[in-house]
Amino acid sequence: MKYIPHPYQEFATEHVIDNPEAGLFLDMGLGKTVSTLTAVDRLMNDYFEISKVLVIAPKRVAEDTWTTESAKWDHLKHLRLSVVLGSERERKEALKAKADIYVINRENVAWLVGYYQSAFPFDMIVIDELSSFKSAKAIRFKSLRMIRPKVKRVVGLTGTPAPNGLIDLWPQMYLLDQGARLGKTISGYREKYFTPGKRNSRVVFNYNLKTESERAIYDKIGDICISMKTEDYLSLPGRVNHTIEVKLPKTIQEKYDEFEKQQVLSILESDTDISAVNAAALSTKLRQFANGAVYDAEKNYHVVHDEKLEALEEVVEAANGQPVLIFYSFKHDLERIQKRLKGYKPRVLEGKSDIADWNEGKIQVMLAHPASAGHGLNLQAGGNIVVWFGLNWSLELYQQANARLDRQGQIKPVIIYHLITVSTIDQKVFLALEGKAEGQDALLNAVKAIINKYKKVA
Repeated sequence: MKYIPHPYQEFATEHVIDNPEAGLFLDMGLGKTVSTLTAVDRLMNDYFEISKVLVIAPKRVAEDTWTTESAKWDHLKHLRLSVVLGSERERKEALKAKADIYVINRENVAWLVGYYQSAFPFDMIVIDELSSFKSAKAIRFKSLRMIRPKVKRVVGLTGTPAPNGLIDLWPQMYLLDQGARLGKTISGYREKYFTPGKRNSRVVFNYNLKTESERAIYDKIGDICISMKTEDYLSLPGRVNHTIEVKLPKTIQEKYDEFEKQQVLSILESDTDISAVNAAALSTKLRQFANGAVYDAEKNYHVVHDEKLEALEEVVEAANGQPVLIFYSFKHDLERIQKRLKGYKPRVLEGKSDIADWNEGKIQVMLAHPASAGHGLNLQAGGNIVVWFGLNWSLELYQQANARLDRQGQIKPVIIYHLITVSTIDQKVFLALEGKAEGQDALLNAVKAIINKYKKVA
């Protein structure tokens, strides 16, 4: 695919090239990955400044996002990427592979530093989700701090670097500039810009910004960090659609395939023409499996995988405190999501008080069924991030649900994430909606295509 960057993406790429210590604090979904990869390519192949890049990312992002993005765009397909995941033996093999970019999950940063020790070979590091390095006490921070002087270039990517307050900013900035702007120690940073808040004897529980400290901190880091509020001066799109591909482990994929086969054969025993009722029943079962849990005849559900939940949690984490509206399909989806995201105190959209609290910024995660949020609700004041945990065949519901945030009065670009389980019916539903196909016709066509695979077996 030909890459035609938005102005803000060109701005971000030039920012990385021009600054050996660069922070891209852009909102979710605005192309931080492709902007950074473009800069890496130019630094490596046009300017010859770097030769070996390390990308540190959340596990699922490390597994797929960087390789997918490089393969997607024509101008990046020549870049060689090696994903450093799996067992220790697999990680070592990945590090031995000839590549331009090595992608590792943040949980293995300490292992990587210990593996290379003083012979750390990377001349550029990209930290995807820099805010996950906000603790100066964490092993991952201490490990990177140790080898930071050996690295020529560091890029930090995140949506919001300090969702819990600017006290979290120091460790992240230290990894960029080694203390040049906010000081060499976190204690010095606290003393200069904060006053102790609640305390018990010598233990300080929180710190309060001094007057004018916020402006002073922003001024200090402004030369190497793109503004935290990009909409103030960048030309942004009104809506950005993203697909997050969820890949099932081999054993689970085999179970899905067998489940699909048995469901189809059961239908073919009594319905060779495939009625709309049977098509809908088959689709429902397969969509449930793709989401991770399936109802039995007694309406009890059985969990078959948590892959979508893991992907969802990473999206919410990457939002860094920004409100997220999640659309779910089935009651067991709701229950499982609530349990998985309990630390974010998710609220179910049920009435006027939920709408009011959302629009006042009091809810970080809100869960809604598209049928209950399809018409008339004004939610645009409360956030700009939508996640579809599971899609259904109704184009009208899909469009109307998205319009709860993507409507007049929205002041930020709306980012819509679709969690799509690969090699399942999810992909057929998404393609139907993307092509604006009407519900029942799209459903029947998709189900007939599935059934045709098994007619000879029957």
